[in-house]
Amino acid sequence: MPDSLPTRLKVLIVETLKLDDVRPEDIPDDEPLFGSPRFGLDSIDALELVVRLEKEFGVKIGSSEESRRALASVSALAAFIRTHPSAV
Repeated sequence: MPDSLPTRLKVLIVETLKLDDVRPEDIPDDEPLFGSPRFGLDSIDALELVVRLEKEFGVKIGSSEESRRALASVSALAAFIRTHPSAV
């Protein structure tokens, strides 16, 4: 059975950030989410995403360094959430 967490995260990213021209299935698991011209995400987008992730998965993303690592890509985000057993 395929891992559904990356798919859930992609849908959450598209919905939260209102990426009307991006479909969840078009987001590669390992592509950088920030700093990529494809998505054009900024620090406000990161804040919105962190708030939604904390609410949705019950995880706490503390420092800006932790946020940068966790939000590096969909794969990184899935790995971060998996380190919080109550989150998934």
